[in-house]
Amino acid sequence: MNKFKFKKGDLVKVISGKHKGVEGPIMKVLREKNRVIIEGITNTKHVKPSQDNTEGGIQQVPASVHISNVALIDPKNKKEITKIGYQVNDNGKKIRVARKSKAHLA
Repeated sequence: MNKFKFKKGDLVKVISGKHKGVEGPIMKVLREKNRVIIEGITNTKHVKPSQDNTEGGIQQVPASVHISNVALIDPKNKKEITKIGYQVNDNGKKIRVARKSKAHLA
């Protein structure tokens, strides 16, 4: 299984593809598919009528974006994108930091 540097709640920007330029927090990380679901990115889907939903029709469903098409937004300077690095703090615990501003990530 691949190791991802992105976590749920990180503020990211889509840097390529159909949804290029969209910013939002990560709602879910799909590790087995190498994809993330970002708040605000949806696709339309036709849903057939069922017992629960007698109307059916067209609904908005969350769409996933490949992890390579996403970049982290720097927490200090909200306009720039940055990479994620790691540092060891005084307690010996490894923490995530933004490489450009050295700001700690949650």
